[in-house]
Amino acid sequence: MKQTNTINTSRGKLITTYIIMSLMTLPIVFMYVWLIANSVMGVDADGNAAFTLSNWQFLWSEINIQGRVIPPIWSAFFNSITFAFGIMFLEIIISSLAGYTLSRMVFKGRKLILRSIILLHAFPSVSLLIAVFYVLSYVGLIDTLLGVILVKTALQIPMSTYIIKGFFDEVPWDVEWSALVDGCSRWKALWQVVIPHVKQGIAAISIFSLLAGWSEFILLYTFLFSDNRILLSTYIKKIMGEDGIISYGLISAVGVFYMLPILIFFFVTQKNLMKINVGGGKGV
Repeated sequence: MKQTNTINTSRGKLITTYIIMSLMTLPIVFMYVWLIANSVMGVDADGNAAFTLSNWQFLWSEINIQGRVIPPIWSAFFNSITFAFGIMFLEIIISSLAGYTLSRMVFKGRKLILRSIILLHAFPSVSLLIAVFYVLSYVGLIDTLLGVILVKTALQIPMSTYIIKGFFDEVPWDVEWSALVDGCSRWKALWQVVIPHVKQGIAAISIFSLLAGWSEFILLYTFLFSDNRILLSTYIKKIMGEDGIISYGLISAVGVFYMLPILIFFFVTQKNLMKINVGGGKGV
């Protein structure tokens, strides 16, 4: 009898938890449903709401909004792909090498670097815009995709290094020593013995850096001016324009198109996402 009451109490708590969580997520679900529905809805000749694909014309033709001509979205799409994967590629290489060095080697200033990592990541990038603008202008990388990729990568590296260092800390020294005793060089031991043990960490920083690159807006809007270097996030801003004339159906359709690759990416990588454990390792 007592066991039955305990089961009923646990079931009641579980149902209550599900109800509360459902109510909390309901506004978010409603926003996505509205966005998708609005992207395929228009007004017919009689002024009634009707299904239409005219909001998706940005896929195959230019868009004319009150005299403003917006080019097809594919250039912005491929620029976004280049931007996001460029950041991911650089971040994996630099963060992995930095994380391995901070985890395995002892040198002067190591503790200070470790303690500064979180502080550097917490520094708001907006406050650096003017300084970064001058630096990019000085080195000739203003209004270039490469310049913004380097800036975004530099801002992401502290946290990625902190994450991957925790994974290197979990690899026993004995594993690496065994490889060195067997004749491996330090580089070969890292590549063939240590790296396979931190695949989940590399997957973690890959996913986070790709998502950060895909959703970036401030840096792109500030440092890129040419129309041929527009990305998806700034493409939406371009559609909105400065004159206050907004086509909500068109913006909804572009918004759905913008999030589709991330949804596909999530379903492909969700198995690795659920395994990610951002541990603190052994600290400093």
